[in-house]
Amino acid sequence: MSHLLLYYQRPEPATWVFLSSFLFFGLYFVFHRFWSLRNLDLVLLVLLAPGLMMVYEGRRMRVDEVRPVLTGKLVSIHQLQNDGLQNDGLKNDGLQNDAKPISPSEAQVKPAKAAWNSENLEFYGFTFLLTACGLLMIRMLVDPAIVRRPLLEPNLSIGGLCFIGVSLLIFLLANVITSDPRIQVEQGPPLGPGYALLNMLPELPTTPGTNVAEWQRPPLTNPWLPNLARIIAIVANLSIVFGIVGVGYWHFDNIKTGIGAATMYLLLPYTAQMTGNVQHALPAALLVLAILSYRIPLLAGLFLGAGAGLVYYPFFLLPLWISFYWHRGMGRLLSGVFISLTVLAILLLLGGMTAFLAHLQKMFGLWLPTMEGLEGVWGSGIPPYFRLPVLVGFIILSLSFSFWPARKTLGTLMCGSAAVMLAAQFWHGYGGGLYMAWFLPPVLLTIFRPNLDDRIATKVVRPNWIGSAQANGVSALPQPTAN
Repeated sequence: MSHLLLYYQRPEPATWVFLSSFLFFGLYFVFHRFWSLRNLDLVLLVLLAPGLMMVYEGRRMRVDEVRPVLTGKLVSIHQLQNDGLQNDGLKNDGLQNDAKPISPSEAQVKPAKAAWNSENLEFYGFTFLLTACGLLMIRMLVDPAIVRRPLLEPNLSIGGLCFIGVSLLIFLLANVITSDPRIQVEQGPPLGPGYALLNMLPELPTTPGTNVAEWQRPPLTNPWLPNLARIIAIVANLSIVFGIVGVGYWHFDNIKTGIGAATMYLLLPYTAQMTGNVQHALPAALLVLAILSYRIPLLAGLFLGAGAGLVYYPFFLLPLWISFYWHRGMGRLLSGVFISLTVLAILLLLGGMTAFLAHLQKMFGLWLPTMEGLEGVWGSGIPPYFRLPVLVGFIILSLSFSFWPARKTLGTLMCGSAAVMLAAQFWHGYGGGLYMAWFLPPVLLTIFRPNLDDRIATKVVRPNWIGSAQANGVSALPQPTAN
């Protein structure tokens, strides 16, 4: 009987969606004010789950359709799951000798029975995701016009929120630690523009077995890479959670708000599926830390530059952040960005000068938009050349934050960063819509934030590099108001 306590199996993604959604509404739904903005925000966040599940099921169907051939016999994924082999990889000694191949007649009948095939399900899943992202983007764009912000705290005490949040964090990080190294190699296509060394790290999915490429992987040539990826994923997720709590404590002056936002992030179905994905979590952590350190422009620039050098897309946040620090701190912000990019570029020299130039081109995205080898809506369904007008619209949106709104506050910094990262999903050619960690933390901070009209650069940033705020004539920060 003692082994029963240790017999833990990860819940199926669909099961987790239902469980987390009920708990999500129970903790955060404002029952005494049904027609409130908070309730609308909750609905918009939950709308991300159906599209995510459709993509997941489409990829699992694709694996079932391929039916990998091992030692001359066809073995279904469901049979591997029943034999307990999915998390241990595909081993020759674990194959069932009585596995029977599919007859030609069965192979012809099976596609006719399926109302949805994997390609259609993935396409509509990505379409649903982008629709939800579009609604969230509109919500972020209109946020600066919302003046009244009543304090709507979660329906649970600080102690209860901490217990649920810590429990979720432990289970999610345990999934990363116990992930099998056999499945910790590259998945899917390259991410396009981005930092070459980050693309070398394997992904650590918490729901393995959903990618056809998993069955055609070569063995690991560097066994230390999975452990390095695990460490980076754990540190990144901890940074996201504690960074959100820190923003609530230091910038919102309400620790319960920070804990509530962090627990909401851990409850979302996306977090349960993508906890170990470094290319999702690490840029998100850097963006959260940049918001947390916004009173120190040099430090904020270091984090923002590191994120831009790793995955390229945060480069388009620079017009917003430069505009925020325009009257004070812009030089320190740009210095931090330059230092981060320089350090990352120097690390690329380890691969030699020839590889350095190619990696540097990839780091800054210095090429024409790619039209082949794409995933998501651009890989099947919508012609890739439609990405060009979408990209132009995205650049216009990014540049518009340099002059709109005219008065930039911390609230503008958060909702604007979320809007840009949401808009990036529409032209992201390698699964745009799935990279929710890039925008979810600033979205949640925007949802929970109080009125921050007094948090502008001229009040919160030191006039020079070394002087303190009060010593240089900058008054102490006023407390944010709830309305």
